[in-house]
Amino acid sequence: MMKKIMAAALALALMPAATAQNTTKLTADKSNEYGIVFSLPVTHLKIEIQAQCTQRIAGPYFQYAKKYLGVSDVISEDSRTWDVTAVYVTPFGEPDTTKYLMKFKPGSNPFVTLNKQGVPLAINADVDTEISEIPERVLPPDSKPSILADDAYLKSLPGELLVSESTAKKAEIAASLIYKIRESRTNLITGEADQMPPDGAAMKLTMEHLDKQEEALTALFLGTTTTTNVIKSVEYRPGKDVSNEVIARISNLNGIVDKTDLSGAPLYLSLRVVERATLPVNEKGETKKLPKDAVVYNIPGKAQVVIKFRGNTMFNDKFEMSQYGVTFGADPALFSDKKAPCYLIYRPETGSVLELRSLTE
Repeated sequence: MMKKIMAAALALALMPAATAQNTTKLTADKSNEYGIVFSLPVTHLKIEIQAQCTQRIAGPYFQYAKKYLGVSDVISEDSRTWDVTAVYVTPFGEPDTTKYLMKFKPGSNPFVTLNKQGVPLAINADVDTEISEIPERVLPPDSKPSILADDAYLKSLPGELLVSESTAKKAEIAASLIYKIRESRTNLITGEADQMPPDGAAMKLTMEHLDKQEEALTALFLGTTTTTNVIKSVEYRPGKDVSNEVIARISNLNGIVDKTDLSGAPLYLSLRVVERATLPVNEKGETKKLPKDAVVYNIPGKAQVVIKFRGNTMFNDKFEMSQYGVTFGADPALFSDKKAPCYLIYRPETGSVLELRSLTE
């Protein structure tokens, strides 16, 4: 029996990702006249929007890049833009307002495990932690801060570059320093430097210092680009079919903003029901009748969700959803049989049956 309970808990634990939360156990006993009242879930969607901010800073000598470095593709003005890089959609369940009563035989003491929100997770099976289908997202690493914004480092540049009053002269000096650094690097690599580093570690440090100097000086001409990644979630309750409903906006000033903030470009959601569930039928094709005091569960339907931004499809998938299905139920006697009681594992996002078996199998 214990093996079956553990198997039931494991079946729930194998669903995507896990976040520990409190659970509640409701037992059918004499105090509640062997009846348990609970609600099945309505499927909601957690929509996680991953966006990237790209900030471009023009170098003070950008107009001299072609003349001194032979480069014309440079940043000529400061800018900041935001773009959507990924969208994740995960279904989860919230209790419906409809209440159901499970009625069991006296003396059997079956129990129901609910999550923190009151959604049923299992019957006759202990589930110590709620299984959340929402994984923790790992954002791409941000790029390093702009060298042009590092005042301390810029102040470490050669004095002749800092004291000159003419921008053109500064650009000429900076370019000459870049070529000297490149020459020094070449001499070190070929072993022709006047003073070679004493060992490999010293060589590595010297090369890194030269690289950093060249990067800072080159940025004065080419400019720099830095990126920052963020993620923000919105919750959505599916209802009727919708086409291009705005769920959030992306502002070049503030990033991901509310759908009512017209300063941002819209992120559109379209939802279409592709399958509506029906009640089960018997061998004769007749609709089955709901057992008295049934242990209810949902038979979900299915909907397709598409999310677009600036004409690009960022997400497209189908999900089972309880609101497009029907409610049915199992005979409560299955769970109060003293010789071979059953356990049931619910899918918490839909209230459908993940597993229904006897504890003695």
